[in-house]
Amino acid sequence: MTDAELLAILLRTGKVGKSVLTLAQELLNRNGSLAMLASKSISNLTSIVGIGKDKAATLQAAFEISRRIQSQSKWFSENKITSPKEVADVFIPLLIDDLKEKFIVVCLNTANKIIRYEVISVGNLNSSIVHPREIFKVAIENNSASIILIHNHPSGNPEPSNEDIQITKKIVESGKILDIPVFDHIIIAGTSHSSFVEKHLL
Repeated sequence: MTDAELLAILLRTGKVGKSVLTLAQELLNRNGSLAMLASKSISNLTSIVGIGKDKAATLQAAFEISRRIQSQSKWFSENKITSPKEVADVFIPLLIDDLKEKFIVVCLNTANKIIRYEVISVGNLNSSIVHPREIFKVAIENNSASIILIHNHPSGNPEPSNEDIQITKKIVESGKILDIPVFDHIIIAGTSHSSFVEKHLL
């Protein structure tokens, strides 16, 4: 798809006498490129006839999503994971306001860099149950050399429950059989975290 067609999807509608594709092309012509367009303020965007505050806000949100994805992907590709705190620092912003309990598998390559992460379970408080087969399906599909488990506690208590410990033991044993080691299980609770490795639970 062309840049104009992608913008047209975001804008959704045109205006009387101007199709949405024409409107998108006009935005690009006036700003030169998507990169230049991304740096414009809402008032700059609304200066084009047919672009109101809603369309301008949609465009800015799309560009912000792109920036965040790019920033996170760059961090993943450039940084080797060296401590539980580093992992927690990446995932705390993603989970800090989440009222659902989530279980995430973080896939690492042989250089201990994150290649992907995937939410495999979402539940209410204390109900995010996972099984080793779900975790290692993700790990195998992504050709992971190793994995890290991330689990948030919306209750605000970063301490692992007995259930957390038992489930983690099963996952670690499965990882040994499959030769995909579990490096850590990190529980995030608000801005704090706990690590199974640091607690000598792994």
